[in-house]
Amino acid sequence: MSILSLDVQDNIATLTIDSPPANALSSALIEELNQQLNAVSKESSVKAVIIKGEGRFFSAGADIKEFTEKETADEQMDLSRSGQKVFHRVERFPIPIIAAIHGAALGGGLELAMACHMRIVTKGAKLGLPETTLGIIPGFAGTQRLPQHVGEAKAYELILTGEPVSGEEAAQIGLANHAVEEEELLDKAQDIAKKITAKSKPSVEKVMDLVSYAKFQSFEEGVQREAEAFSEVFGNEDATEGIQAFIEKREAQFKDK
Repeated sequence: MSILSLDVQDNIATLTIDSPPANALSSALIEELNQQLNAVSKESSVKAVIIKGEGRFFSAGADIKEFTEKETADEQMDLSRSGQKVFHRVERFPIPIIAAIHGAALGGGLELAMACHMRIVTKGAKLGLPETTLGIIPGFAGTQRLPQHVGEAKAYELILTGEPVSGEEAAQIGLANHAVEEEELLDKAQDIAKKITAKSKPSVEKVMDLVSYAKFQSFEEGVQREAEAFSEVFGNEDATEGIQAFIEKREAQFKDK
């Protein structure tokens, strides 16, 4: 039975975590996420991805029981690195990924959400990295990604105290894009995804590469690559159509070329 289902409709791929009771981030779930990303990559029509959780939570944390079964330092390091590798792939995925978070995104669940490109949360959701309350630390790059979203001082506070923030506060401190009512969550995520799918795929792919460029490369390399990408995109058919549609005050009809 799949613990991470894939559904593709209208250029949007929806990945649903379904591993009751807490949608814990186990090795099996992380590996299935990697496999589903492979499947999404083969769907040429997909221009946006939504990850959501079934049941009470987005994901209430990593599988702590599995952690305790890793007795040697090498086993523990391998577990950490395997999660880091897949989440890094999420972060560098050429198709925008939106996390739709309800209930809780804690520990490994928040680390997955932070690897996504956007986060939509319910106002009452709980987001945090509570690992220090267990005498451990985040292992899937949470110590590295949280400061990028909320700043160094707030990251220290959240990680060292282990205390979660509400979805409403998450939006205020930059950890989430929007905080909405529970019944509005999926609609909001889909609304953003639909706005993205209306755009030309080549331009979306270039933006996905460029926005994160300064994080992984130097600023100078990033602006050089931006100039090169700009010229590549500007010369394609969709750019011609988009500019002409703007001049003619009509909606552009992109062909993803």
